Amino acid sequence: MNKKIFIALIISSLTLNLLAQESMPLILPLRKRAEVIDKWLEMRMQTVLPTLMRREKIDMWILISREYNEDPVLKTMLPAEWLSARRRTILVIYDNPQTKQIETLAIARYNVGNTFKSAWQPEKQPDQWKRLVEVVEERNPQKIAVNISPLYGHADGLDWTDFETLRTKMPTKWVSKIISGERLAVAWLETRTPEEMAVYTQIGRIAHQIIREGLSEKVIQPGVTTTQDVQWWYRERIAELKLEAWFHPTVSLQRADNERFDHLRSFSSKPGDEIIQPGDLVHVDFGITYLRLNTDTQQHAYILKPNEKDAPEGLKTAFKVGNRLQDILTAQFKEGRTGNEILKGAIQQAQQEGIEPVIYSHPIGYHGHGAGPTIGLWDQQGGVTGTGDYPLYYQTAYSIELNCAVNIPEWNNKKIRIMLEEDGYFDQTGFRYISGRQTELLLIPRPLGQIGN
Repeated sequence: MNKKIFIALIISSLTLNLLAQESMPLILPLRKRAEVIDKWLEMRMQTVLPTLMRREKIDMWILISREYNEDPVLKTMLPAEWLSARRRTILVIYDNPQTKQIETLAIARYNVGNTFKSAWQPEKQPDQWKRLVEVVEERNPQKIAVNISPLYGHADGLDWTDFETLRTKMPTKWVSKIISGERLAVAWLETRTPEEMAVYTQIGRIAHQIIREGLSEKVIQPGVTTTQDVQWWYRERIAELKLEAWFHPTVSLQRADNERFDHLRSFSSKPGDEIIQPGDLVHVDFGITYLRLNTDTQQHAYILKPNEKDAPEGLKTAFKVGNRLQDILTAQFKEGRTGNEILKGAIQQAQQEGIEPVIYSHPIGYHGHGAGPTIGLWDQQGGVTGTGDYPLYYQTAYSIELNCAVNIPEWNNKKIRIMLEEDGYFDQTGFRYISGRQTELLLIPRPLGQIGN
């Protein structure tokens, strides 16, 4: 083969690999995103809400918020163009037993998007609260759910002032029918639709691609780049893509030194800025918000030393143990099991296999740390009272978040933690990862085979 042709082929191959590395799934412009969000909201009101209200035996749900103090649930029901409530926004949802239809009303001067139709004309009834009472009396509900909850902040969005005003303005007959809408609020937040899940896969791929960009030689120059440099690169990249970060990314290191790993190092006593060096195991915790859905991911990369072509076998084995712990946990997912039951079964199985586990998985969706069954907290491995007692339902999504302790022979048998987190979905077919999961360490610099994967 001609030498020039050979060189051209090599350059072409490298270029294609680099282009693959830079590829990013489609991210919609803001206007199109708003159209998708509003369409999803209308569909959820028609298909998700009736089933949940009947499951929880609630025929009326009242949500109240004032501007800039939004109930977390009400905020998910606002149209995309509304970035906050307006004045006092009151939404009434009623499951009409005669028509078998859901009514969605706004005790407001104007419609709240296409979903909630205005049911208040101040010129006829100047008092917003009196109009709310009229709407209730016209429908004669058996139960009136409001968002008050001792367990879930997501379901505790009715502020004290509005709650007290509601009870003062309502006749005694209706006050006696007010109940906590905690389980209905949690169900609304945790339930995912087929339309959402079709896109969630791509949202996860976007998050994975950004992580891979940050954990590459595009961003990291060993011996120069610091952990905080990478953290802020992630923030800038998220902003550049017109996405949102729901928490500040964290980047941390483990290496062959004498420092002992403990939980405080990762959860509450994070070390300061550190320079990334050859031989380091780099960990990132990262999440984005797009189309009102959140991701939460933790992955690892290894910085190759000069003349190294792969990570030490001990680290690769440790990573496999982390993947095995994920499998043990997700095998416990059965409809109706509580978070605490899932946690207990997974820990027992892991320990029987000689794994040293810590499990702290959680629901994900409208919120990064979502409503639903808590499956352990890093400092509560015996179960979590309250939120850990909530059962697993179908059509729900979770961040499989955990770590395992493993000794690394090449690092003088030092114990490290493989800390993993990937988003998954649970339905009648079982559990699946929404956008796959990391099954091998990323390497910096990348071997050609890893570029673009």
